[in-house]
Amino acid sequence: MKRLAIIGGGAWGTALALAATRAGTVATLWARDPAVVDGINERHENRCFLPGVALDPAIAATTDLKAAVAAAEGALMVVPAQYLRGVLAALGRVAPVGIPLLLCAKGIETESLQTMSEVAAELCRAAPLAVLSGPSIALEVARGLPTAVTIASRDAAIASAFISALGGSRFRPYLSNDPIGVELGGAVKNVIAIAGGIVAGRGLGNNAHAALIPRGLAEITRLGIAKGARAETFAGLSGLGDLVLTGTRNHALGVALGQGKSFVEALAGTRSVVEGVATASAVVRLAARLGIEMPITAAVEAVLHRGMTIDTMIENLLSRPYRAE
Repeated sequence: MKRLAIIGGGAWGTALALAATRAGTVATLWARDPAVVDGINERHENRCFLPGVALDPAIAATTDLKAAVAAAEGALMVVPAQYLRGVLAALGRVAPVGIPLLLCAKGIETESLQTMSEVAAELCRAAPLAVLSGPSIALEVARGLPTAVTIASRDAAIASAFISALGGSRFRPYLSNDPIGVELGGAVKNVIAIAGGIVAGRGLGNNAHAALIPRGLAEITRLGIAKGARAETFAGLSGLGDLVLTGTRNHALGVALGQGKSFVEALAGTRSVVEGVATASAVVRLAARLGIEMPITAAVEAVLHRGMTIDTMIENLLSRPYRAE
């Protein structure tokens, strides 16, 4: 796999294009915004999403989806989770039949309650699928700082091909055969990250933050097992590893909420899509369908979508009955 199409011109898509180029892979990046494309092609910089980061001149960008995938041997889907279905439908009309897809968005579709691989399997039945997740801030990947992620597929050959196309000394993908576990870890982590931001913004202390991580991980694991994932997956990069990462958009949103800003004010302070907002609603509904208890996730969803105050959220969580760990 020596030629990749990167579908999505945001910070993460651009960072993955850089990782691919460093691995010796030809990367063509597709973006909707002509300003992003012009900046990459003419100034070798994505000023909209990664200002100040110099891009390899070998990275080409286009607004033409058909041109982006014409010579590609694999495609990375790096569009926000709630837009994946539409982009996959468009891709299906122009991409080579059976082109392998690496799903890089973290989320659950709000309408169908499907994971990204379930959405892709429905729309692209001939395409081999893999998912990428793990603790990875786009700016750090773009700057070449050491990063480890997980690439998972039920087809080990496809996952290995993507690992070879992206992996290098500073960007290290690890192989997994549990794609559902890997993508659920990444998706629900975004919701727990909002809760972590609320803890920080409210000044609840290190003890509270340290308690949040294992209790959030327990919620993610319960949901994952109910969906057929393996429990041990959540002790890895896409579960525990992602949970301990701070500095994400989701965490920043939570900090603003914890500091007393309204949801509208907090969301206005972010520069791009905050996946945890939509995912919180989807996870609560999915958990109810599966009969899974997820109190932290439900509390975050209530703050985001039902007008619950931060004080009420905290009181409700701290007054829950004692139980065995």
